[in-house]
Amino acid sequence: MVLIDIRTCDLTLSQMMAEIARLQEQHPGYEIFMDGDLYAIVGRRRAVA
Repeated sequence: MVLIDIRTCDLTLSQMMAEIARLQEQHPGYEIFMDGDLYAIVGRRRAVA
């Protein structure tokens, strides 16, 4: 799921890092990372080991 489209957001780097930290707290069952192909911050459900 796309959480932040980097091309269209106007966040500074420090704001982006704070937003990612907030998203990680809000969605503990998801991996939050940057997808280079989509150029976006995305989330996916964590795989159960």
